[in-house]
Amino acid sequence: MKKDIHPKYYENVIMTCSCGAKFVAGSTKENVKTELCSACHPFFTGQTKLIDTAGRVDKFTARRKAVEEIKRKREEEKKLAKEKKIEERLETLVEERKVTAEKTAKAKAKKPKAKKIAKKAKK
Repeated sequence: MKKDIHPKYYENVIMTCSCGAKFVAGSTKENVKTELCSACHPFFTGQTKLIDTAGRVDKFTARRKAVEEIKRKREEEKKLAKEKKIEERLETLVEERKVTAEKTAKAKAKKPKAKKIAKKAKK
């Protein structure tokens, strides 16, 4: 190994956890602080626990609620668009019926004239 390039190694460093547990280990740092250890980590304790570092869980739930709100709004917009299409289609059908009714009324009005012409031809 090359001399004077490696950091100093401390054999008896007291490592402290945020839960209050302390244990001795070796490290290149004089003081070591950690957020989780084997005494408080859910994997080792068998208990489920939310570990919220700097509000990450809150941020996640806020993003999730925002996405759900956007999805709900899209579904409402689709529903309204579908209802609007149905209303427009009904309006066009009503107008088509009116036009056909007018055409049949005109056709019926023309028929008596045809009868009069036929009567004149017979005389």
